Amino acid sequence: MDYVKLGSTGLEVSRICLGCMSFGEPERGNQPWSLGEDNARVIIRRALEAGINFLDTANAYSDGSSEEIVGRALADFSSRDEIVLATKVFFPMSPGPNGGGLSRKAIMREIDKSLTRLGTDYVDLYQIHRFDPTTPVEETVKALHEVVKSGKARYIGASSMYAWQFAKMLHVAGQNGWTRFVSMQDHYNLLYREEEREMLPLCGDEGIGVIPWSPLARGRLTRDWNDVTERSAIDEFGKQLYSEHDRPIVEKVAEIAAERSISRGQVGLAWLHSKSVVTAPIVGVTKLPQLEDALASVEVELTADEIERLEMPYEPHAIAGHS
Repeated sequence: MDYVKLGSTGLEVSRICLGCMSFGEPERGNQPWSLGEDNARVIIRRALEAGINFLDTANAYSDGSSEEIVGRALADFSSRDEIVLATKVFFPMSPGPNGGGLSRKAIMREIDKSLTRLGTDYVDLYQIHRFDPTTPVEETVKALHEVVKSGKARYIGASSMYAWQFAKMLHVAGQNGWTRFVSMQDHYNLLYREEEREMLPLCGDEGIGVIPWSPLARGRLTRDWNDVTERSAIDEFGKQLYSEHDRPIVEKVAEIAAERSISRGQVGLAWLHSKSVVTAPIVGVTKLPQLEDALASVEVELTADEIERLEMPYEPHAIAGHS
């Protein structure tokens, strides 16, 4: 496994981040396709053995059970000091007007609950899962700063939002001498490249690490266009992200994979690895072969011609994934 710095920090992370949204008790939350603890532990253990040291989860995944499963697995299979553990806060975790969001009240409550579920006294990267337009930016950024100062997080990051929103948060942190965001977890893959317009140039200029979610477009880049999986059949959010206009790109991925005798997943991830602004794609898996594909992708170097063939069919999309 290769390791790279997370943005302009000194933190070394594996070039593949194991996404843990797919781990969680199916009866909790709204993810009936997620893996229960026994199956999730098999994948987590293999990832650690292969050298992945970067894992990303969130309080909202399977109503907290993803954090619980990840925490127990890491306690059994790894040394805490060797792991870069990331989680997120924003989506509602309880009923009522203060059950979610990025108020000081919500952030202070949810970091403690996440640490309890994860079985650790700190996370390496604490991320805001979305931008909260109903809370003053100053309140959110100061609360995150205090989470770091308290020792409960080492770094802070953000996830999908408009570039102007992220620029405002960076400005507020700098203006007040508060902890600076070091990473952006955004929606970026061959089928959705709108982040190339503003967010990625901002991150490159500011030294922000980029850790894309859905790097294989919810699996669409790994299979024929009309194929349906258990998850895609009920994934209403995913159905909003991509359209028939994306089919030619999926077909190009299949062509190049066949020419190289590698999997489509390796091609899709290798394209992300070719982007200098990308630190590590966040890869969610439910089967060991998917994890092996992700590991193998680190060694795949696409040619300039292959990259051009993959990118040429792209058509602009409406902004998606910010809510």
